[in-house]
Amino acid sequence: MFELGWDEGGAAWQWRCKLWTWEEELLAECRSLLYDISLQSNISDQWLWRHDLSDGYLVRGVYNLLTSQDSHGVEATSDFIWHQQVPLKVNALAWRLFCNTLPTKDNLVTRNIISHDSQFCVTGCGRLETTHHLFLSFPAFAPLWRMVRSWISISSAYRDSLHDHLVQFIHSSGGLWARRSFLQLIWLCCVCVMWNEWNNSVFKTKEGKHNSPDVR
Repeated sequence: MFELGWDEGGAAWQWRCKLWTWEEELLAECRSLLYDISLQSNISDQWLWRHDLSDGYLVRGVYNLLTSQDSHGVEATSDFIWHQQVPLKVNALAWRLFCNTLPTKDNLVTRNIISHDSQFCVTGCGRLETTHHLFLSFPAFAPLWRMVRSWISISSAYRDSLHDHLVQFIHSSGGLWARRSFLQLIWLCCVCVMWNEWNNSVFKTKEGKHNSPDVR
């Protein structure tokens, strides 16, 4: 691809069919990542562990890296995340949500995958695409929490963080274990539905247009 030319208009980018608009945006991001890369035929490829360029990848190094990170918020919420009556992938989704590792645009900017100018919500609402925005304040999803609370006859105040939202939701009807387990199950299902609908709206739209998700 480098020899063919991977700059804009280069022969490396030849497609059998016309790209969607969102695919062209991803292609432009890919080209921007490759812009400053120059391959040298006299140097062999090698794997590098960027967190320790001198010693390379070691299990001890990974352990030290993970344990040195601030995981207080995740530890405080972990008892509410894992539920035996939901698929493991839903538990894993909730875990990634509270670790803030879901591929939202603000995280993609942090990983240098997209530019800062591309971190706004794809629906054009003008807000940054963060987990808080998607799961608590996004106009198409925020009413879902109100409808669910009305359905199961509970009330709660607005919370600024997902951790506080989860804890309040689970404990909003008293201290009975069975009731808390049921509300935990409902909360996890809502999060899963929101994430799936969001991905469908981004990756399965027609003509490159981003429609608002429908979670009715």
